[in-house]
Amino acid sequence: MVILLGSLTAMGPLAIDMYLSSLPAIGRSLAVGPAQTQATVAAFLAGMSIGQMFYGPASDRFGRRAPVLLGVAIFILASAGCALATSIDQLLIGRFVQALGACAGAVVARAVVRDRFDHTETARMLSLMMLIMGLAPILAPLLGAALLTVGGWRLNFWFMAAFGLAVGGAVVLRLSESRSAATARQAAAENPFQAYLALMRARRLVGYAMAGSLNGAALFTYIASAPGLLMGKYGVPVAVFPWLFGLNAVGIIGGNQVNRFLLRRFTTDQVLARASVVALAFGLALTLAAFTGIAGRWSVLPLLFCVMASLGFMQGNTMAGALSVDPLRAGSVSALLGAASFGTGALASTLAGALHGDPAQSMSLVMMLSLAGSAIFLHALALPKRA
Repeated sequence: MVILLGSLTAMGPLAIDMYLSSLPAIGRSLAVGPAQTQATVAAFLAGMSIGQMFYGPASDRFGRRAPVLLGVAIFILASAGCALATSIDQLLIGRFVQALGACAGAVVARAVVRDRFDHTETARMLSLMMLIMGLAPILAPLLGAALLTVGGWRLNFWFMAAFGLAVGGAVVLRLSESRSAATARQAAAENPFQAYLALMRARRLVGYAMAGSLNGAALFTYIASAPGLLMGKYGVPVAVFPWLFGLNAVGIIGGNQVNRFLLRRFTTDQVLARASVVALAFGLALTLAAFTGIAGRWSVLPLLFCVMASLGFMQGNTMAGALSVDPLRAGSVSALLGAASFGTGALASTLAGALHGDPAQSMSLVMMLSLAGSAIFLHALALPKRA
């Protein structure tokens, strides 16, 4: 179950990370510049944000299996469309539709976990799933670079289609229905707009959701900026890029696994209160290093690793906190979390790309502001106040 749910959640990261090293080749093939190829990343993030708003209420009303199978089918067809694209506009549309399919896996996987576990166990389970999902940023760039060498950038998208087919088959054979009768009755008694309105009135849920999404915006900013920072500014070869990119993913995985053990002694809120401050401190140090130029890459890259590792203590805990606020609307809560995360991620990565000049400075500045916003929402709205 962990492997299956982790694979469903990994469809989005796989589709983002696998083709990053192919962006220069895509630009040459379709005769466009770096800004237009980087826009395909933002298009995917936008699709992930919008699509989740549909799958959440649908999974509460119709069950978990049918919506995720629909999403996987869309992902497979759109991946094939991206492989056959002959212009940047076709690729942009294909990436957007591909994201509309990929987001189903993340929404349903989180809802299934909440169906089966309590608050603390949900956080531990989500951290364990991150171990599976976290392999995507490590293995996907390596595999993408290898496929680029063997068959060009289009082969990356054919592989994504094959991956979607394998995951869809596993869902049919192994994913049992977990939605409760109470959740079904709640979903039947209201339309999706009423469900989302009720959730957005919940102060703590908004705090957890915004803290998690702004924290995730720092991650998406790094993902979108990594090719320009590593291969552009620091001159890292294409063959070496996946290894450096994957190293930061190791930091996120490590943070998630340490978080699992911390939850044996501390509550999710106790971990979040400290992790948010540590993440912001690393973000400030990274920004200072980028703008002063002290030690160049030897200060920026280690601090970037520390920022990425700190995210591992935030992701699962903010999700578990939000899902615990209203378990009967677990699908809608999961969708709201995903939409907020990818929406802020798309805005943050677009902002980092729009800021001209040093890529390390633009990336670090947007990451620092995102982490500051995350800490503010968490402490102001989500965490319980002392008497």
